[in-house]
Amino acid sequence: MSVRELVVLGTASQVPTRHRNHNGYLLRWDGEGILFDPGEGTQRQMLRAGVAAHDLNRLCVTHFHGDHSLGLAGVIQRINLDQVPHEVTAHYPASGQRFFDRLRYATAYRETVRLTEAPVAADGTLAVTPSYTLEARKLSHPVESYGYRLTEPDGRRMLPERLAAHGIKGPDVGVLQREGRLGDVTLEQVSEVRRGQRFAFVMDTRLCEGVHALAEGCDLLVIESTFLDEDERLAVEHGHLTAGQAAAAARDAGVRHLVLTHFSQRYPEPEEFERQARAAGFAGELTVAYDLQRVPVPKRR
Repeated sequence: MSVRELVVLGTASQVPTRHRNHNGYLLRWDGEGILFDPGEGTQRQMLRAGVAAHDLNRLCVTHFHGDHSLGLAGVIQRINLDQVPHEVTAHYPASGQRFFDRLRYATAYRETVRLTEAPVAADGTLAVTPSYTLEARKLSHPVESYGYRLTEPDGRRMLPERLAAHGIKGPDVGVLQREGRLGDVTLEQVSEVRRGQRFAFVMDTRLCEGVHALAEGCDLLVIESTFLDEDERLAVEHGHLTAGQAAAAARDAGVRHLVLTHFSQRYPEPEEFERQARAAGFAGELTVAYDLQRVPVPKRR
């Protein structure tokens, strides 16, 4: 059975707290695992969440501030220590190559795994697999930052009443699905488009075109909300979003499930983030994330 869920490993911003680790988010997508922004302490959080190095297929770093990348050194060494049998691909801003190199080779260890580097230099497609297309969009932050978007290909949903009308049943349904035609009946006559699922990961940024492009039509959007609305001036100054800004972007994009995260240590209680997100008009499913939480990708429409 395929699993599609977000495993939240850490939800703090620049300064971790007693209850919030630095960033870290694992997206389980069928048989693959994509680890986003592994901050300091990610290895320990993986252990606590039941996530193994063998679960990782891609590492996606939005930018090279420490709370989003200092965990790379430990994660990469753990991948090699555990001798992960498959290739692992790392995506990160190309302008931060020197930082990635330093983290990858921060200390001595024995390399046993093929780690492919695929840096991001501009908006566009990073990878195409049978299960998804991975894209990147530039964000607005004091250092170069990219958000990531995963889109499942559209499929077809069979319509039982139309199949019955054409007398198609049993193994013939499978033949029609594979070949696109059975006699005079085409697949389009007895099915409809099943929209592929969409996921986006948006970290440190001001409001910009990249935020809206990444969020558009998402089933699950993970987005930073470092500040509350009353501190919007600070958010703009430091290149971040408020809870209301993040929620308004999700509202306008038609997001189904919004996950707010990356909270400043100045706010001890999370309830106000939810209140401000609702006040901004977001009516979909809403999660104010906490460490070690699991958030399922919504079922298809």
